[in-house]
Amino acid sequence: MNFKKILLSEKDIPKKWYNLAADLPKALHPPLGPDGEPIKPEMLSKVFPMNLIEQEVSSKRWIDIPQEILEILYRWRPTPLRRATYLEEYLKTPARIYYKDESVSPAGSHKPNTAVAQAWYNKQFGIKKLTTETGAGQWGSALAFACSLLGLECKVYMVRISFEQKPLRKIMMQVWGAKCIASPSKETNSGREILKKMPDTPGSLGIAISEAVEEAVSDASGETRYSLGSVLNHVLLHQTIIGLEAKLQLKLAGEKKPDIVVGCVGGGSNFAGIAFPFVSDKINGEKIQIIPTEPTACPTMTRGEFLYDFGDASGLTPLLAMFTLGHNFIPAPIHAGGLRYHGLAPLVSAAIVQGLLEPRAYDQIKCYESALLWAKTEGAICAPETSHAIACVIDEAIKAKQEHKEKVILFNYSGHGLMDLTGYEKFLLGKLTDYSLPDDDLQRCLESLRGLPKPKK
Repeated sequence: MNFKKILLSEKDIPKKWYNLAADLPKALHPPLGPDGEPIKPEMLSKVFPMNLIEQEVSSKRWIDIPQEILEILYRWRPTPLRRATYLEEYLKTPARIYYKDESVSPAGSHKPNTAVAQAWYNKQFGIKKLTTETGAGQWGSALAFACSLLGLECKVYMVRISFEQKPLRKIMMQVWGAKCIASPSKETNSGREILKKMPDTPGSLGIAISEAVEEAVSDASGETRYSLGSVLNHVLLHQTIIGLEAKLQLKLAGEKKPDIVVGCVGGGSNFAGIAFPFVSDKINGEKIQIIPTEPTACPTMTRGEFLYDFGDASGLTPLLAMFTLGHNFIPAPIHAGGLRYHGLAPLVSAAIVQGLLEPRAYDQIKCYESALLWAKTEGAICAPETSHAIACVIDEAIKAKQEHKEKVILFNYSGHGLMDLTGYEKFLLGKLTDYSLPDDDLQRCLESLRGLPKPKK
């Protein structure tokens, strides 16, 4: 049967998260402190609650999902696995294209999968307030939603250019009771210092992270913690519910396995969510091509270097071994705001270094062209971030046609674009241009890392 959508019942929702750290052929490089020595878990206790720190450093393959978290996830999970038959017909491809529709969550993206988990664990630990950053606003919206359900205060530092480009995201956060301010701001020392040096800066995720972390660790009451929407191990862990559901759904559709798995990448959370359960299969011998995609304007995976770097602009976070453009990197104001991060999740970085992933970068115009084709065939308006995955899927479907090969392509439809129509408007009016990060700018940003430790090979 040619399914249009494959649904699971609530009883089939995965009861455990999958931890790729347990199966990587080579272990992760440890996070380092300012002295260059591996940090101890308790050193993070002012930033995160200990129950999440335990997940961050865990080497267990499977971690139970508490029933209380599942009860909240049931509001929209399991999410549909859909088949893009109309795109297939338009392309005249023998490929079968499936996508996990994470746009059906209340916040419109994959982000609530970890927002709910993080808010719940913080509440269990006695935390009253969470601070965070957001780029395009997907993460800020998701954490505002989760905090609203669980009765926590939420404050979001939103990258200034996105704050200006995406006012509806700010309103979403406010509806759920969160306070959202443009970053850099005058509310933190790190924000004030940045504004002194660069008063007209569009901001960056690294700057916004510095502000959110600073506020959390400065709270004398001890009742505030920081919450991160991507990059760290425990965040990626919570997202694996996506790929675990997809595995069950592909079987229901009569597919043994995907030949190709695709996801867009900023910090790495939605990509890890769809891909990590299949990376496990690849480690165990399955032939699966796994492709993370990013913008040419912020080419962390394809042109960055694998180094130790800070996760924020002010050096408040531990040093992580990751692909990076340098923590001083200020991205161009492209409309895929969620993909404008200078670094990359250590787990995704390690998977690239170990040859398990094949990253690609796409220009902004090609991505919007792909998004319009998607809208005209499948009907939905995707987030600008998601269009980077769709551009790759279209390329691979055309390649399958040229090779006369049937292939199963799976990707993560990480969010809808109904809050991102300003970018679509500019594209339709011909006001958007492609932008590839100049080599001189890249080298200047990387130069600031030369005195930091290097990961051992």
